[in-house]
Amino acid sequence: MPAVTSRGRGRRTINEINMVPFIDVMLVLLIIFMVTAPLITPSMIALPKVGRAPVQPQNPVQILIGKDETIQIKFKTDSRPSSLQVVADDVVKLEPLVRHATDATPVVISADKSIKYETVVNVMAALRKAEVVRVGLSVQTSN
Repeated sequence: MPAVTSRGRGRRTINEINMVPFIDVMLVLLIIFMVTAPLITPSMIALPKVGRAPVQPQNPVQILIGKDETIQIKFKTDSRPSSLQVVADDVVKLEPLVRHATDATPVVISADKSIKYETVVNVMAALRKAEVVRVGLSVQTSN
């Protein structure tokens, strides 16, 4: 038998990336996502709708927040200016029944639409800290 002589190298190196395992993994991931995607339900948030209340509150304490973030408190015929730091104390001094648990006098906040949302939230937080039971927002309804 003649001897097999090799010229140069016996094996050549392959300079290419083997794509078959990569394609296999991608196809498996594609199938997994296609099966699980219909099972995922998007979370829906049920937001309240603005409408008219069935009965308007009688003689509420009104907190008016103007364009320049000045605060005015009105109750029946009494009206007085206030500030963010003492608004809750002023409301409780003006009408002590706002803390009453069963038949509390409602507090309605009316704010100009051009002021920062943070101002309204700070007023609400101050009222909650002072244990005011019924706090609401006044909005303009579109008919």
